[in-house]
Amino acid sequence: MTDTINSGLSGHLRKMHTRLDTPVSYQLPLGDTLVDLNDHIGQPITLTFTGVINCLHCGRKTKKSFSQGFCYPCFTRLPQCDSCIVKPEKCHFHEGTCRDPAWGERHCFQPHVVYLANSSGIKVGITRGEQVPTRWMDQGAIQALPILEVDNRLHSGLIEQIIAAHVSDKTNWRTMLKGQVEPLDLLQERDRLLDLCALQLDALRQQYGEDAIRRLDADVVDIEYPVLEYPSKIATHNFDKNPDVSGVLMGIKGQYLILDTGVINIRKFAAYHVQLSF
Repeated sequence: MTDTINSGLSGHLRKMHTRLDTPVSYQLPLGDTLVDLNDHIGQPITLTFTGVINCLHCGRKTKKSFSQGFCYPCFTRLPQCDSCIVKPEKCHFHEGTCRDPAWGERHCFQPHVVYLANSSGIKVGITRGEQVPTRWMDQGAIQALPILEVDNRLHSGLIEQIIAAHVSDKTNWRTMLKGQVEPLDLLQERDRLLDLCALQLDALRQQYGEDAIRRLDADVVDIEYPVLEYPSKIATHNFDKNPDVSGVLMGIKGQYLILDTGVINIRKFAAYHVQLSF
């Protein structure tokens, strides 16, 4: 259900939905409602945290959100909150210690893409094939290029670790939000990095099979964001410190709303119950 009514909206936040348009289209999930945000850029917006947080998995009321939306028991039990999600090269499925093998089969033993992106400068990253191009928009990348494909998350993590010896594997969110990132020749960077890492990638092929790592000859994806004006200095809004967030919505990039009063990371406050008005 899509709703752009100007008042009376409330519900639990989840990360924003994106669609690769020019510019990117954003929808804010608020309970069962999807709010089209692009239509409200340039207008005043108010988000008020009601003080209620409910775990996205079990619905339990919690005083603190863990891993972007979970209560502590779910955080310690769910496979999507395990440490190997952040560091996939440490996958322990083969040791028989996966928190939920069925979940692992569905999510980790699927084709994964190793990519280069330009969000705050060049970075290497990985994502499930079905998350292309969503992952890039969530990071605020202005360019992205898939370079390799593998059959599971472990292999993608091992490759990411190899390439990350030469380029960053993280986004500097402050630089990304200032909108001062210059375009790069990602095709040239791909060739440079694959040459630098050729011996280590060949070693992985010898270990896991010649077809375990497949080079992709893809085109660079250019991404534009709906931003009227980028901030020169970054101030952040935090519902845990101030439940009322308001200002003119100047733009959206990554999972951030850019207001004239500061920025707020919507994904960080997933599971928070808020009231929204324009």
